Amino acid sequence: MNLLAPLYRFADRVRFRRHGNVGRRGEDIAHRCLRKAGFTIAARNWRPPQGGGEIDLIAWDRGELVFIEVKSRVSGELNSPLRDIDEEKKKALRRAARDYIRRAGAEAAVTRFDVVSVVGEQPEHFRNAFPFTP
Repeated sequence: MNLLAPLYRFADRVRFRRHGNVGRRGEDIAHRCLRKAGFTIAARNWRPPQGGGEIDLIAWDRGELVFIEVKSRVSGELNSPLRDIDEEKKKALRRAARDYIRRAGAEAAVTRFDVVSVVGEQPEHFRNAFPFTP
């Protein structure tokens, strides 16, 4: 059991009490989940300088560069957060990822797109959620 989990939950409640920012809270939960799974987080909320999209989390997973989209919901009663990633969103994410790869000097062959769906406080990680096309 993670001894810091109650502290994280308390800090989240205090931090988001006034604004109730579900998306930001989901990103924090996803960040902790991925770090616990062994990912090394390289960037959060990365935007290319010329605009054109935002990547919620960028991480390394055993030599693979992973671009992570976080989708959050207060409850699971409505559509799955995965349904909100339409073709237009994927196109924007791919464009931003190509720019990051170019600037970081990474190889496109060792990249993938993951999605972390956070419903309430429960994260669910989907590896290779959609293909990367350079």
